[in-house]
Amino acid sequence: MTTRRGFLLGAGAAGAAILTTRRGLSSPATDQKVSIDLGKETGTIRPELHGHFAEHLGSCVYGGLWVGKTSKIPNINGHRKQAVEYLRGLVPVLRWPGGCFADDYHWRDGIGPAAKRPKGVNITWGMYTEDNSFGTHEFMELCRLLDAQPYLAGNVGSGTPEELRNWMEYCNYPKGSSLSDERAANGSPGPFNVKYWGVGNENWGCGGNMSGDEYATQYRRFANYLRPFGGTAPFLIACGPNGNDKVWTEKFWKNMRGNRPSGFAMHFYSNGRRNTATHFTVDNMREQLASFPSIEAAIIEQRALIDTLAPPNQRGPVGLLLDEWGVWDQMDPAEDKKYGRLFQQITMRGAVAAALGLNIAHRQAGKLVMTNIAQMVNVLHALLLTEEDKCVRTTTYYVYDFMKAHLGQMSVETETGAPGAMELSMSASRKEKDLTITLVNPKPDATVNVTCSIAGGTTGGATGRILQDNDLNAANTFTDPNHVTPKVLKVTSQGSMVAVELPPLSVATIQVRLA
Repeated sequence: MTTRRGFLLGAGAAGAAILTTRRGLSSPATDQKVSIDLGKETGTIRPELHGHFAEHLGSCVYGGLWVGKTSKIPNINGHRKQAVEYLRGLVPVLRWPGGCFADDYHWRDGIGPAAKRPKGVNITWGMYTEDNSFGTHEFMELCRLLDAQPYLAGNVGSGTPEELRNWMEYCNYPKGSSLSDERAANGSPGPFNVKYWGVGNENWGCGGNMSGDEYATQYRRFANYLRPFGGTAPFLIACGPNGNDKVWTEKFWKNMRGNRPSGFAMHFYSNGRRNTATHFTVDNMREQLASFPSIEAAIIEQRALIDTLAPPNQRGPVGLLLDEWGVWDQMDPAEDKKYGRLFQQITMRGAVAAALGLNIAHRQAGKLVMTNIAQMVNVLHALLLTEEDKCVRTTTYYVYDFMKAHLGQMSVETETGAPGAMELSMSASRKEKDLTITLVNPKPDATVNVTCSIAGGTTGGATGRILQDNDLNAANTFTDPNHVTPKVLKVTSQGSMVAVELPPLSVATIQVRLA
C-alpha cells in the first residue's frame, strides 16, 4: 500500500523539504491537498477567453507588430516576421485599435494608398503624429497571419453613428455597394466578416466621461444602425464598468431598451504603481496580487447583476467580457522615453499574475465569453518585447503558450481549500480522456507539495511543464532573452491521485491521460 508520505516521496518532495531562497533564507516546504471533480462541469473554456489587445499606444503597433514594408527588419508585408511566428496560434481574438485611442480614431484615415493617408495627432497617447500606415486592411491581414478573430472597437466618443455603420458595411458587405466596392479596390475583394464590434470604449472615462444611463442613450443611438451586412451577424459589445462598478451597470441597464447588446465589457487592472516592474518587493507583489480575488468576485457579481437586470431571452444571456485586464506597474521614465508610452518589463511576478487571471477565466468559464489581456506587445502586460530587430518572448508569453491546452475543453470544479491572493491557485478542464490542470504557487519563499485527488477518474499517466524563478523580478531582456523559460516538471500519478512539487513563484500545467 502506498502511504501519503511514500506518494509524496515519489514526487520528489522529500528532497525539497528545506528550500534555500534567493535571499539565502531557509523555508520549510508545505503540503497541500487539492481536488478535482470531473462530474461537476462549470462551462466550456472558449478560445476567446485567451484573447488579446493591441492599441495605437507606445510601440505596441508601430515598431512592435508593424515595422513597415520597406524595413530592414524581417517582415511579412510590413508585419514583424518574428512576432507573427511567435504569436501564430496563440491569439484566438485580437481587439483593435483601442482602448482610449478608439474613441478618436476615424477608420477612413487608415484605408487606401498609404502615401495618401492623412496624418493626424494621437491626442490620447503622447500627441505624436499618427501616419495611419497601419489601418483596417493591415489589421485584417495581421489577424489572418495569426489565425485570430478580429474585434473592432468603434468610435462613440468623437464619432457618429454613420461612421461606425459605414465601417461595418465596408468590412462585411460582400459586394455591390459603394463601400464594399471601395474595399475591393483597396485590395480585399472578399468581406472581412468581422463578428465582434465594440460600441465605444471606457465611455465612463476617456470615451466621453458619461454616466451609465448617458452611455445607454448613446449605445441605442449607434446600435440602431449596425446590421448584419452580409452573412456575419454582428456581436455588439457595450461598454461595461470600470472594475466592479455596480452603479454604472445598474444605470446602463435601467436606461436600456430595444435591441440589447450581445456583450457587456468590464475592465479591471491590477495596479502596482508604487514600483517599476523590476523593483517590486514581496509586500508590493502581495498588494498587487490581492486584486485577483476581487476580479473573480467582480465577474461573479456583475454576471448576477446582468442576469437580474437583463434576464436571458430567446437569444440567450448577455455575454460578459473582461476585455482589458493585466498588471499595470509604475513606468520607468528612461524606458518610457526609449520604447514608448507604457512600456513595461514583464517579470516572474507578471507570469504569476497572468496565470492567476487565466485560472479565474477558466474557473468562471460559464460566466464569460471573452477576456483580453492588455497589451500584446511592448505595452503593460505584454507577451512580446521588441527593440529594433530583437523580439523577446516574455514570461507571460510562456504562460499563454502552455495554458492554451485548456482551450475548447470543459472546465471542471476544483477545490484548493485555501483562499487568498498568495495561496495556491488552480484550474482544470477536460475533453474526453484528456485532463489539463494548471497550478500557480505565488508564494515567494515556500515550496508547495501538491497532492491532487481526481473524483470520477483514474490516471493513465501524466506530464508537466513549469515556469519558475525564485526572483520575483527576474525577466527576459534584450540582452538575456531566455533567462526564464519553461522546463519539464516531474509528475507522479497513481490511481486517482497526481502529485507535483511546486517551488516558489511557479506556474505549472499538467496533462493527465485518464484511464
